[in-house]
Amino acid sequence: MASSDSHLPPSQKADEIVAEAETGRRTPLGWPSKVLLSVSLLWSLFQIWYASPLPFIFNFGVLNDTEARSIHLAFSIFLVYLAFPALKSSPRTFIPWQDWFFATAAAFCSGYIYMFYRELSDRPGLPTDLDMVIAVAGMVLLLEGTRRALGPPLMVVAMVFLFYTFAGPYMPEVIAHKGQSLTKVVSHQWLGTEGVFGVALGVSTSFVFLFVLFGSLLEKAGAGNYFIKVAFSLLGHMRGGPAKAAVVSSALTGLISGSSIANVVTTGTFTIPLMKKVGFPDYKAGAIEVAASTNGQLTPPIMGAAAFLMVEYVGISYVEVITHAALPALISYIALVYIVHLEAMKANMQGIPRQHKRTLAQTLLGFISGIIVVMVATILIFYGIGWIKQIFHEIAIWIVGFLTVFLYISLLRFAANFPDLEPEDPEETIAHLPEPGPTIKSGLHYLLPLFVLVWCLTIERFFSWAVCIFGHNVHDFYRANSTPFDGMVPV
Repeated sequence: MASSDSHLPPSQKADEIVAEAETGRRTPLGWPSKVLLSVSLLWSLFQIWYASPLPFIFNFGVLNDTEARSIHLAFSIFLVYLAFPALKSSPRTFIPWQDWFFATAAAFCSGYIYMFYRELSDRPGLPTDLDMVIAVAGMVLLLEGTRRALGPPLMVVAMVFLFYTFAGPYMPEVIAHKGQSLTKVVSHQWLGTEGVFGVALGVSTSFVFLFVLFGSLLEKAGAGNYFIKVAFSLLGHMRGGPAKAAVVSSALTGLISGSSIANVVTTGTFTIPLMKKVGFPDYKAGAIEVAASTNGQLTPPIMGAAAFLMVEYVGISYVEVITHAALPALISYIALVYIVHLEAMKANMQGIPRQHKRTLAQTLLGFISGIIVVMVATILIFYGIGWIKQIFHEIAIWIVGFLTVFLYISLLRFAANFPDLEPEDPEETIAHLPEPGPTIKSGLHYLLPLFVLVWCLTIERFFSWAVCIFGHNVHDFYRANSTPFDGMVPV
C-alpha cells in the first residue's frame, strides 16, 4: 500500500492520511458502503434529536444520560469494527464476515443498558450470569475496537490498569491493595455510570459529537480551503510568506476543527511544499505546520475533546473554557508568526509577489475599512437583536432565525459574484497571489455559522437555557417512570 501511495497526487495523499487516521481507510464497495453511510447518518440524526428540545416538545424519545451514552457507544463501536480493519493486511474494499459479527456483538453489548434499563435498575450490584457475559464481552470488544481505531498504546494502558485491579494483593507493598472480584469490576466498569459509561463518554455524547459534526460539515462545504486561501492572500507576499500563511491558515482551520491530525493534513498538504519553495528546510517547514496545527485545538469555538472534558471534571461552563482559551491561542500564534519572521530574516527569504502591488496607504485603508465594517455590523447586530427581544418577546427567536436565514442567502448570493476558490496543486509554481478583497468576499457565508455558534454560546447561553428549562422535566419524568440505580438519573 505504501508503494502505491507514493505515486498519488498530494491532495489524494492527504485524503489517504486522514482516512487512515479517522475513518480506517476502508472503502467497501456495494451495499456495505451504503450500510456505513446509513448508520453514520442515523447516528448524526440521533445526536441532533437528543440535543434538541424536540423530545420534550413531542414527549417522545426522551432519554436520560445513561441511555443516551449506551446508544452513542453502540453506534460508534459498530462503525469502528466496520470501518477499521483488524490488521494492515486486512482487506480494504470489502468487510469480512467476522467484522460484521464483532460489530453486531459489540453494538448489542453497548446497547445492553438501554435495552434492559429497568431490569438493571431493579438489581443494582447484583448482576446475573447474562449480565456478566455481556459485560466481559463488551469490555473485550471495546479494547479491541480501541486498538483498531487508536492503535495499541491506549489499549495497553487500559489493560495494565485492569490487571492492577485484579492483581492488587500480589503487587509491591507501596501499591498493593486487596484486589477486586470479577463481579465487582464488571458491575463498576460496564453496568454502572462510573466506568465506561462515565463522564468521558457523557461528554462525547452531549458535546464533542455535535461540535465535530458542525466542523466536518463546514469543512466539507469548503470552509477549510477558504481559510487557507484567505491566509495566503493576506500574508503570502511577506518575508517567508507561505510559512506565515501556514500559521494563520492553521489558526483559522482550528476554528472549525478540533483535530490536530486533520488540521495538519488539510493545511500542510498545501503549505509545506510552498514553504520549502521559498527556502525553508523540510524539517522546519514540517515543524512550523505541526506547531501551528496543534495549537488549533486551543482555538475557540471548536476545540479538542479535552476542553469538553474540562467542563465536566472541573465544573465550569464551556463559555468560561473558550473565554480563557482565546488569549493563550492568540499569544501562541503571534509567537509562531514572530519566530517564522525571524527565520525568514536570517535566510533572507522573499514572499510570493502579488499581481497588483498595493501601496502602504492602500493596505492601511483596506485594513481600517474592514475593522470599521466589522465594528459597525457588530453594534447593529447586538443592539438590533436586543431591540427585537424587547419588542417581540416570545416570537423574537423566530424573527431572528428568519433574519439569519435571509442574511445567509444574501451572503451566498453576494459570494456567487466572485470566482470559486478551487484547491490548487502545491507542486505547481504560484506566480502571483490571489487578491485579498475578492478572496475574502467569495466566502463570507462560511463565517456566518461560526458567528451564530459563538453568539449562541457566549451571548444567548443557549446551553444553560436548555438545561434550566428542560433539566427539571427530565428529572421529574424519570422519577415517575423508572427506578434509578447507580446515579443514572440526571440531576
